[in-house]
Amino acid sequence: MAAGGSASRRAQEARRQERLLREQWQAARRQALRWEAAGEGEQRVAAQLLILTARGWRLLVDRRWPGTRAANVDMLLVGPGGVFVLDVKNWRSAPETADGTLRSAGEPRDAHVAKLLAVTKATEGAVASLGMSPVAVQPLMVFAGHSLDAEVGRVRLLGEREVGPVLLSERCRLPPGSVRAVADHLDRVFPEYEGSSVAPDEPVAGPENRGAAQPAVGPTGEPSGRPAASDGLFDLNSLREAALEEALRAPIEQWMTFLDPDQVSLVRRNWSGPARINGPAGTGKTVVGLHRTARLARRTTGRVLYVTFAKNLPRVQSTFLRAMSPGVADRVDFRSLHSFAQEFLRESGVPVRLHGDKALTAFNLAWKRVGRGSCLKEIDPSPQYWKEEIDHIIKGRGITSFDEYATVPRRRRRTGLRRAHRHAVWELYEAYESLRDERGVHDFNDVLSLALEEAHRRAGQHPYTAVVVDEVQDLTLVGVRLLHTLVGDAPNGLLLVGDGQQAVYPGGFRLADAGIDIRGDRGQVLRTNYRNSKEILEAALTVVADDTFEDIDGLRTPGRRDIDLTYHDGQVTRASRPTRAEHDQALLEALHGLAPSARAGAAVLCPSLRAIDHYQRLLERAGIPVCPLEQYDGHPVDAVKIGSYLRAKGLEFKSVYLPEHDAALTRPVTADSPSETVDERDELARSQLFVAMTRARDLLWLGSVCR
Repeated sequence: MAAGGSASRRAQEARRQERLLREQWQAARRQALRWEAAGEGEQRVAAQLLILTARGWRLLVDRRWPGTRAANVDMLLVGPGGVFVLDVKNWRSAPETADGTLRSAGEPRDAHVAKLLAVTKATEGAVASLGMSPVAVQPLMVFAGHSLDAEVGRVRLLGEREVGPVLLSERCRLPPGSVRAVADHLDRVFPEYEGSSVAPDEPVAGPENRGAAQPAVGPTGEPSGRPAASDGLFDLNSLREAALEEALRAPIEQWMTFLDPDQVSLVRRNWSGPARINGPAGTGKTVVGLHRTARLARRTTGRVLYVTFAKNLPRVQSTFLRAMSPGVADRVDFRSLHSFAQEFLRESGVPVRLHGDKALTAFNLAWKRVGRGSCLKEIDPSPQYWKEEIDHIIKGRGITSFDEYATVPRRRRRTGLRRAHRHAVWELYEAYESLRDERGVHDFNDVLSLALEEAHRRAGQHPYTAVVVDEVQDLTLVGVRLLHTLVGDAPNGLLLVGDGQQAVYPGGFRLADAGIDIRGDRGQVLRTNYRNSKEILEAALTVVADDTFEDIDGLRTPGRRDIDLTYHDGQVTRASRPTRAEHDQALLEALHGLAPSARAGAAVLCPSLRAIDHYQRLLERAGIPVCPLEQYDGHPVDAVKIGSYLRAKGLEFKSVYLPEHDAALTRPVTADSPSETVDERDELARSQLFVAMTRARDLLWLGSVCR
């Protein structure tokens, strides 16, 4: 009986919705008929779009193009899905797009696409003053009387029946207040033609206003009596602040449609050659890089490559871009540097025999034979230090002769080496290379060198029109040369994003070493931190305050930089306990205090794999859901993230927990470990801790054990 009653109620609700939709369509059709200048096809399309106004959308019809006397814009539609520039066509024959161009009745019609793109560019410029990213502005060409869903470049082609469902399925980018503000702004920028307004005597009925007295509405779907300019509508700063507050309430994975105007200008900028975006932690460099990637993918015919050093970030960034701009996601390749190089070599038919364990065995044997008893032990007896010297200084820079190594600046390595020491390093390098060759294996640096050689050989044959490099300071010189070779100095071809203060690996390079010239406005610096509160940022800067650093542009910069702040609600909690057991209990209590929904924005970050293993087991035994950063792909998950400081690069979290955060900062100086290399390693540890601390937005929990 209950099941029968439920089915009856569902049938009644279905009939009610069908009746409501029919009434909405009839009312919208009567409104559309008021546009006498419009053709019948435009009226039918307008009727479909007017139904959307009952759901919070705003429609602007037959608008003047700013700066012209006669050119017009058919329709501008603003709604939860963003801003849509519509051109309605009444073509007798269905459009064809098989060859990538727009044709009808055998005639090319690409001029229509060009005009629509020009209007779209003008619209992007208009909303940029609000801080709206261009990814939220989309051109649509709608064909009355035809059924269609296709693309020509960045223009989506839809039939009149498809346009409504497609727009309703768009992901939500704008809250209601922003829809009104953006529509009012465009209403002024693209004014009506005289006499084009319509004040119908019957509104479109919506489920929220049925049965209520309705005011007359104009072609925007709003009351036809316009408010005075003082009620005007809105203040740009207030809109941006409201958009920021909306983003802060949302899951951490939801990318903003609204950016700072400085960020939007970089997203839209045209550069004549390679460019770089620099800035302290929290200034939105990755956000700008992703939005610019989406824009480039829309405006070019080739593919776009987005590269970072960490292997977990490409999955996350791919998810973010697909959420913000799904229409171009399939034209962007997200890769870690080494996975790209291996794939590139495989496709080129170049054999790769990468085997990290066998390569490490070869190095350890070389150290035993020629390194351990050499003068290198005067500097540091640890073989790890000298393996890093080979990886980052010799092979990472592509050095092939001792004469070159004897004079090369050892960037990010402050320990001085006399010629005898460098000669001993070179002997160790040659022994390692000989043993590696005997075993027939490559190491990770070999993969990049082989890919660079192949990229030079195939110059001009690469599929990428643009390459975006995130966290560029973590790449080796060979890696940067490889990516530069793919696009050369083409306009908008290479974008390097990063910050030298967040370098977490030894070694380094300058752009000039890679043959990359950043001139004039092609080197941009973001200075406003949007992530960290003053308290959190101050705690992080205190760690690196005394550590000057050299960026890839060759400039030395103090550790404590002047940074503008926009966010003020974060806090730092310090938990110092006498034993590790008590420290771990304090961590569990802090995590148990989180609401289940808040766990999705929390992360426990550790300096080592051993610490990760310990705290992952601790949380799991306490019944706290855990998601390793190695498995995180950018989709919201109701679990605490856990991973290393290095794997957290490029990410942010509402709450960050750093257990035993200060344990690795001070190492005792012994006779076997001279102070110079201790200082060097401590500086690197401070940089890594700084990166971890600046991942926090609302809460930074710093645990320590008072031994």
